[in-house]
Amino acid sequence: MFQLKTLSILDSKTGLNLLPEGKLLINTINAHSLNMAKKDALFAESLSKCDVLIPDGMSIVKAFQWKHWTNGPKERVAGADLFEMEMDRLNARGGRCFFMGSSERVLDLIRHRAKTDYPNIEVVTYSPPYKSEFTNEDSADMVNAVNEANPDLLWIGMTAPKQETWTFAHWEELHIHCHCGTIGAVFDFYAGTARRAPRWWQRHGLEWLYRLYKEPRRMWRRYIIGNVIFLYNIARE
Repeated sequence: MFQLKTLSILDSKTGLNLLPEGKLLINTINAHSLNMAKKDALFAESLSKCDVLIPDGMSIVKAFQWKHWTNGPKERVAGADLFEMEMDRLNARGGRCFFMGSSERVLDLIRHRAKTDYPNIEVVTYSPPYKSEFTNEDSADMVNAVNEANPDLLWIGMTAPKQETWTFAHWEELHIHCHCGTIGAVFDFYAGTARRAPRWWQRHGLEWLYRLYKEPRRMWRRYIIGNVIFLYNIARE
């Protein structure tokens, strides 16, 4: 059974600087993804068996505190924190970064901004077909694109749970030597097609409320109903 209390989760932002070099699969977890993983065995396996799991949601931190579990994270570590740390580190030494996911428009915006922000990084992108499920041919093309690029850093952004389950299913086929992060919304945040919550909201663990305020029609089910389901799931552990 998939349970939050049994997961090994990165405890702080400081831990990002201690990640080992080499091929590493990094996923994120928040209240929404935990709810989905409770009902999706492949997604649950993808989260529980990745190399690094970061607490991209204050709800995860608070759940460990509420239940007095001693093995939990001390602070929220957002996907954006991972992105900034990895990109800064790669820019310092120079290398190639591959962005897999999203639309050509978003990827164009990412390439344009990265030229200024990270001048020592060569950005390569690939926009997979926009569909609920990839064919074997689609996946083969995606794997080949990554392997041909031979990146020094790989980002996968196809929203959860697709990005996690696809990457986990094809992990052995990806002949990479670098960190791979599944960071979804960060593609849009960095491209500027979606706005991240201001710092005050982030510091107080209210980024979810800001997103609900900005996009109530799209987010009400995820945050109003989803947060109640999350509390129920945690209470049962």
